[in-house]
Amino acid sequence: MSPRRAAALHDRDDADLRAHLIATAERLFAEQGSTGLTVRAIARAAGVSDGVLYNHFDDKEELLAAALAAHIASVNRGFPALPVAGDDTVAANLAICLEQGLALHAAVLPVFAGLLSQPAVLTRFAEFQGRQRLWRDELVDYLRAERALGRLLPEADVEAAAAILVGICHDAVLSALLSGAPRSGPPPVEAVVATVLSGIARPHRAGGAPGAGVRP
Repeated sequence: MSPRRAAALHDRDDADLRAHLIATAERLFAEQGSTGLTVRAIARAAGVSDGVLYNHFDDKEELLAAALAAHIASVNRGFPALPVAGDDTVAANLAICLEQGLALHAAVLPVFAGLLSQPAVLTRFAEFQGRQRLWRDELVDYLRAERALGRLLPEADVEAAAAILVGICHDAVLSALLSGAPRSGPPPVEAVVATVLSGIARPHRAGGAPGAGVRP
């Protein structure tokens, strides 16, 4: 580290340097993932000595939790709000929701997966974040609004529909991470949306048992 760089960092106030360390760890998350990320690597990338980190954080877990929160906030800022109920068609809106969900999970889940071996970090993250509204929450709100407008069936289980779409996002990302091999990608967005909206069971026929003719 050059003397000029060292002086610049030394002259930062505590809040500024703390923010610099969080931003550095967040950048490393985005560039190389969270697996095996060490205090030394963060300090070196930040241009400070290892011990400086402990002047601003209780431990490594607090720094990584703060960086994880910053990473998620940064990813979320890159996406627009979900569609407004009543605009366009439900199918078109759900396609937008799913495309956003896939991109969001692709950016966030690998970082979480890399921290599974460090549960203390995830615990600190949960404490740090509190109850934050997630993409899934926004999706459920959108579906409820569409149901209230009458564009979905009154009895539509929007929680179940949201769970299906969230599951598609998880599968698209986590299956590749767990197998170590790239996947061909999730099912076509339009096909997923059509299946969620129409279901897969045959229509109930008068006088027949519900789901007649459908094999489990």
